[in-house]
Amino acid sequence: QVQLVESGGGLVQAGGSLRLSCAASGRTLDTYALGWFRQAPGKEREFVAAISRNVGLTYYVDSVKGRFTISRDNAKSTVYLQMNSLKPEDTAVYYCAADYIISTMTKRQRSEYWGQGTQVTVSS
Repeated sequence: QVQLVESGGGLVQAGGSLRLSCAASGRTLDTYALGWFRQAPGKEREFVAAISRNVGLTYYVDSVKGRFTISRDNAKSTVYLQMNSLKPEDTAVYYCAADYIISTMTKRQRSEYWGQGTQVTVSS
């Protein structure tokens, strides 16, 4: 079992930045690919970013490329999402995710483990 706890959400003006963190406990984090999803009101949950287990390959949805950066610190069992140049359409609940197979997240929009989510609100 892996437990994931997100933090760092909040209210920010358009153009601003936030950094989300996700602390993991349970099994060794470096055996899992890690990712972030988001769900806006009235919309389905969507994949945002993922990072592979070993070499740190990263994947992003087109709408956040060049603005968001995912990273991981296995020693701290933490994954981060640095969000810059935020837009009102980035407003959503952001969820941390962990899965042994990264394509589960990037292609199937699923994950074995989920955090409880953190709210990000971007005002115009």
